[in-house]
Amino acid sequence: MPESGQVSLERPQAAGGQTLLRFLTCGSVDDGKSTLIGRLLYESAALFDDQLAALERDSRRHGTTGEAIDFALALDGLEAEREQGITIDVAYRYFSTPRRKFIVADTPGHEQYTRNMATGASNCEAAVLLVDARKGLLAQTRRHSIICSLLGIRRVVLAVNKIDLVAFDRARYEEICEEYRAFAKGLDFAAIETVPLSARFGDNVTVPSERTPWFAGAPLLATLEALDGESEAAARSFRLPVQLVIRPDSDFRGFAGTIAGGVLRKGAVVKVSHSGQAASVARIVTPGGDAEQAKTGEAVTVVLSKEIDVARGDVLAEPTQLPEVANQFSANLIWMQPEPLLPGRSYLLRLGTKFTPATVTTIKHRINVNTLDPLPAKALEANEIGVVNIETAQAIAFDAYRDNRETGAFILVDRETRATAGAGMILHGLRRATNVPWQALSVDKRTRATLKRQAPCTLWFTGLSGAGKSTIANLVEARLSRDGFHTMMLDGDNLRHGLNRDLGFSDADRVENIRRVGEVAKILVEAGLIVLCCFISPFRADRRAVRERFDAGEFLEIFVDAPLATCIERDPKGLYRKAIDGRIPNFTGISSAYEPPESPDLVLETQAAAPDELAERVVALLEARGHLRRA
Repeated sequence: MPESGQVSLERPQAAGGQTLLRFLTCGSVDDGKSTLIGRLLYESAALFDDQLAALERDSRRHGTTGEAIDFALALDGLEAEREQGITIDVAYRYFSTPRRKFIVADTPGHEQYTRNMATGASNCEAAVLLVDARKGLLAQTRRHSIICSLLGIRRVVLAVNKIDLVAFDRARYEEICEEYRAFAKGLDFAAIETVPLSARFGDNVTVPSERTPWFAGAPLLATLEALDGESEAAARSFRLPVQLVIRPDSDFRGFAGTIAGGVLRKGAVVKVSHSGQAASVARIVTPGGDAEQAKTGEAVTVVLSKEIDVARGDVLAEPTQLPEVANQFSANLIWMQPEPLLPGRSYLLRLGTKFTPATVTTIKHRINVNTLDPLPAKALEANEIGVVNIETAQAIAFDAYRDNRETGAFILVDRETRATAGAGMILHGLRRATNVPWQALSVDKRTRATLKRQAPCTLWFTGLSGAGKSTIANLVEARLSRDGFHTMMLDGDNLRHGLNRDLGFSDADRVENIRRVGEVAKILVEAGLIVLCCFISPFRADRRAVRERFDAGEFLEIFVDAPLATCIERDPKGLYRKAIDGRIPNFTGISSAYEPPESPDLVLETQAAAPDELAERVVALLEARGHLRRA
């Protein structure tokens, strides 16, 4: 890594004019990120007269610098940001010098807004990492550095800000730089430049400061002008994720999308990543008309020389350098939701233009943001970073993130709220989906069910402990068995003596408990049985994930409803009393939440009817849905 002061100010200009650098400012709270960008905009004459006038008014109202202009307010556009004096959302600004154009992202420093910082970093080529000279490196400084590295940023400028508040102390500056370089050895940065500065007073921002005669390097702006920020995307293999199939009439069929890597030329042969079908490029249609070629970042519509099957979410690629196609991969993941990430829970995964259900099967470890050491973890909390294994419902095309940021990055979306739950960067595939095909069987589910005169299904009894799930399910099974039907009952307590004996009662263990039960129930349904499952199963997301493993009509959710007070009064196992006394942690209804079904197939209110009557209602449901075929 080059040392401070080795920045070359000579930079060849790209054909057609100035080069463009996208960079972000990041770091901990109150390190001066917004102030620095505001100063850069001001001194590069990027603020118009009306903006300066508004900045002066806002400085008098919200400023923290006395009579002087508070440059941070040039970026903090939200009223809440101005009132609180913090950055919440990502603010993008454009400015230029005679030598270069810049797009800069001002990102939040608060830990709770880490997701916004990651969003800002995802499209940048360089980062200016600010450190308060008085405080030195903080946890958020390290966290932001790790995120920058994970998101493919390879060039960092360490800006030791507020150097005026330590009397321009060279020793303090060098101490911080040395500590940061030692920390960053574990990160994949190609270059680290360092600059001592005062964003408030302009020292070493755009011109050298007379108050740091000991600093021989270039000021921040010159350092940014000299950074090698040229995109390497054009050198990558060709990738075009298909966003839309355009067919206005029978004579035109085009595939629209934005090129995510490489260069596309008319006449070139491309392949569909999933099917392997190939065709040559007959036309490249752009907003300006037909073109002979198009490069990374351009939106195009491709017309192929022959009809092949291409759909939204497919990726067109070079025939000899196809992306990996698999349903399992390993990835770095930044978790963003307040609720923890629990393995086994289903999310929607979006990669490029492809949406598919996905599950985090394993959390391999989380990353200690202070030491970069891997730490064991059963869950990821908000703003934690970990390495995980993910399985998708169908095979998807992807590249490792280090090879292509566009086809290697994904987000996980909460299936209920549609909020972004996590952002990930693919490390490598784990197993190609085609390597483990389904084995064809001579006897199938229909054959087994016909022999038993029934349509197999799973009856999923859910409700609080003591609601009456097992009591009713036992009566149902006895009735079905008496009538000659084939059943199997899976009880939560019984399975914890064997299959699930290794699991506790944390949220993560509860999710895994239900996932395993769902797999067993699926196998038993394949055997043609009517399966009765009695589990508290407190989380809607987990019950939905089990339902999705079955064919339509094979999963019947039965809500055994009883008020908590009634369950406590019954307390057949004495568990509520122990939970209330604090002797059982994470007990559903007391110290852990229960999420009632929103649209169950049947509701059984155990206060309103006797167990025998409720069991008959379950049998009637099976009759009505066609699961019982009587002679």
